[in-house]
Amino acid sequence: MSEFELVTVEVDGYLGRLTMDRTPRNALNLELQRELAEAAAWFNETDARVVILSGAGESFTVGADLSLLEGLYDDRTRLHLADADAGRVMGDAIASMRALTIAQIHGHCIGGGIVIAVACDLRVAAEGTIFSIPEAAIGIPLAWGGVPRLVREIGPAATKDLILTCRPFDAAEAAALGLVNRVVNPADLTMTVETLAAEILQRPWSVISTTKTAVNIAADELVSTRHSEDDAQLFLAAADDPEAHAVGSAYLKKIRDKKS
Repeated sequence: MSEFELVTVEVDGYLGRLTMDRTPRNALNLELQRELAEAAAWFNETDARVVILSGAGESFTVGADLSLLEGLYDDRTRLHLADADAGRVMGDAIASMRALTIAQIHGHCIGGGIVIAVACDLRVAAEGTIFSIPEAAIGIPLAWGGVPRLVREIGPAATKDLILTCRPFDAAEAAALGLVNRVVNPADLTMTVETLAAEILQRPWSVISTTKTAVNIAADELVSTRHSEDDAQLFLAAADDPEAHAVGSAYLKKIRDKKS
């Protein structure tokens, strides 16, 4: 069994489980982003045909850790390009996993959490889950390959709406948009996801694999993620834009004031 600090990995027959475990809310610091990418590669060397990706504690994930924003706007801790690109590497690693992936979503699914969710093949959410994409309100663009994957799932207009309004939305709206496949009672979430995984595992591996590959090729021809490698540059450019810098700095001050 591979050793990770912020994720847990498990394989039981053909079923794998990948769990973010930076409780209570699984904020995505650089180490968690990197471990998710490494865990995705780890599963590619196993017999897992379906992998359930979930979050321990009270949320799927609340998105990027605030320390990353502090690194964006504070010259003393300025993010390096490789650090800014870690989220894209994570998303690409999840999206390219050999196994079919199911995101099991509860609590909060914010910003980078939505990027992780749309990198998965299927998504099941608990009623009461809160979704949002707050990046624009923080003065940064949605990066990590999130834009093209969102456009694939919910279309251009809805993607612009959610990114630019930054409004929270619930699981029912997420389902109506096509962002999640199913919405269930929180008490039934784990059972529903495991039942879905079991149903898929009844199909021959060749069918699961070729279906995933064919759909992904078709999706990439419609909306490619090949330009997502530029996301890190756009992310870092926010720190050099005075208006974005002011918005981001004000947001961080507001958060610090709440904590003090």
